[in-house]
Parts: sequence; C-alpha cells; structure tokens
Amino acid sequence: MKHNTILICMALLVAACGGPQQPSSTTDTVTDDYGRTVVVPSHPQRVVSLSPAVTEIVFALGADSLLVGRTDFCAYPPEAAMIPTIGGISNLNIERILSLRPDLVISGSMVGKKVTDQMDQMGTPMVCVVEKPDFEALYDNIAAIGRLVNKEAAADSLNALLRERVEQLPATDGHEPSVYYVVGFGPTGNFTAGGNTFINDIIRMAGGRNIAADVEGWSYSLEALVKEDPDYIIVRREDSAAFCGMKPYNTLRAVRQGRVIGIESGTFDLQVPRNIDAVLYIRKRMNN
Repeated sequence: MKHNTILICMALLVAACGGPQQPSSTTDTVTDDYGRTVVVPSHPQRVVSLSPAVTEIVFALGADSLLVGRTDFCAYPPEAAMIPTIGGISNLNIERILSLRPDLVISGSMVGKKVTDQMDQMGTPMVCVVEKPDFEALYDNIAAIGRLVNKEAAADSLNALLRERVEQLPATDGHEPSVYYVVGFGPTGNFTAGGNTFINDIIRMAGGRNIAADVEGWSYSLEALVKEDPDYIIVRREDSAAFCGMKPYNTLRAVRQGRVIGIESGTFDLQVPRNIDAVLYIRKRMNN
C-alpha cells in the first residue's frame, strides 16, 4: 500500500509539471574556419587553447576557468602563465594535449591540417578559429569563441564595447602619413603586412597609409622600402634597437628623425580586443 502511494504521488508530480522533462542537448555541431564540421560539447569543462589570440579572447569573455592548457606563446593576460603549457605551436605535442583530457581544443592560424587530422583521429573535438584579413572579422571571432565556451552574452557585450570604442575614435586631420610595419628584417629578408591583412586596417584606422597596401602577403623588397622612405616606421619593441642600428635601415628618414614607433607586438600581430589599443597608441604617436 505504501509503495502504491509513492507511485501515485510521483505520477501526480509529473502531471503537475507538464510531463517528463526532456534532457537538454549535450552537443552542438559547428563549422570551423577550415570548413570542418565538428561536434562539440554544449558546455565544455576542459578547454585547451592552441592560439595566443584564442587564449586572450577566452580570458576577455571571463571563461578562463575552463582553460586547462595553452601554448608557450599564450602570454596575455599575465594570468595565463598559471595555466599548464603544452609547448610550442609548430611542434605541438599531441600526447601532452591529450594528457590534459580536454573535451574541446580551439586552435588558430598557426595550426595546420596535419594536426587537425590527428586530433580528429583521437576523437577530441578541435575547432579552428583563424585570424582573418580584415579588422571587422575580430567581432566574428569573438562571437565564435563565445559560442564555443558558452559565453554568447559576454561575447555580445564585448563586441558592443569594442564597436563603441571604434565609433568614439577621434577624427583625424585628413593627413595620412606613410607608414611601414616591420615584421621581419635583415639578411633573411624584409617582411611586412600587406593590404590583405587586418594590420593594414589598424594602420588605416590610426590615420596612416600603409606603403605596402598594394602588396598581398608579407614579403617586401628592401629597394621598395628605401624608395618609399616612409614618414613612420612601426616595429615590435623588442626589435626596435636592432632595426634602428642596422644598415641600411638606419638611413631611413623615419629612423633619422626619431619617428620609429615601438609597439607591444600582442596588440598588433594578433587579432584580439587590444587591437583598439594599438589604433589609439599609433594615432597618438603620429600626432605628437
């Protein structure tokens, strides 16, 4: 009798609640930037980032507690140093990644198809969110990572804040000083950001004219650099002294006139929220 009473009470409770609750979906299907269809967990608990940009965005979204692994190059914010590293990017240690038992791996532009194929064979979901040629794609990457780590509302808020900061950029005076960005220099060749890069957009938003805007890719000739003799040169801070002290770069007008802008590379080389800081910093230096 007691057993029957319990069953009746349970039946009444289910009826009152509108029937049995269906379990929520535990997985989603996404298409990543390499066109791969990947089944991912709806609420990942253990995430490994194989990209400094991905790591920075995950922190910006407040999802850093999910990170159980990162690369040696994931150095921002400083708190990222507390997360175990899986090593470099070009020589990824697959065994080390798997030892962290991730339920989701997010990679970026530096991870090739060979690694993605290996991860697929291991059965660990891996989604590639790569850097793209235009600044506007930053918003798309933030939204994509927000969906992956179940932080869509935070991604929307961050994008709204970034768009507001862009809209509030002070107007330029219409003068567009010529600018060259040093990616690589010296005996191994000269490399810069061409017109089909988001870095070109940052230079333009800062009020400058990229002298390599008509170049696709990264290679640039020394002869063209000397001929253009730009008004300003932007270089990674850690490379500034070596660049300015080396021939023939030390003969460039920007070097001789003290118009070399040393910049924190993470704000400029990665497609991350700090790109706005790079715009403001470069604009300020060119307006001094």
